Amino acid sequence: MTQAMTIPETITIHVPFRVVKRGGRKEMQLPEGTPLPRRTNNTLVKALARAFRWKRILESSEFTTIAELAEREGIAPSYMTRVLRLTLLAPDIVEAILDGTHGAEVTLARVLEPFPSSWCDQPHHFSCRSESGRL
Repeated sequence: MTQAMTIPETITIHVPFRVVKRGGRKEMQLPEGTPLPRRTNNTLVKALARAFRWKRILESSEFTTIAELAEREGIAPSYMTRVLRLTLLAPDIVEAILDGTHGAEVTLARVLEPFPSSWCDQPHHFSCRSESGRL
């Protein structure tokens, strides 16, 4: 027969981290060398989804101009044009955004700025490679 093991009522776990402020929010910062959890930027994902949806609508000839589609969507044509450019991002950058493996430098404001059309030049433009090789 085996003896019953006693289970302690309290367990103490020590997790090293520090609290830092970023943009008015408090975040936990893990020690150096700790693998970072994937963090999907919902704003970027939504912008990508809109861009590819609008591209599909324009390609279907439902609307003949960006201005017509922008009017139906209730947004400025200039904003729609900037968002539509996201369909020109390199597939590895799109994948990194969707997976949440892109660097903190890749923000919506940053990807809406003009970027190189060559997929090979885009990672250099975004300066989004960290020491770990992540986008």
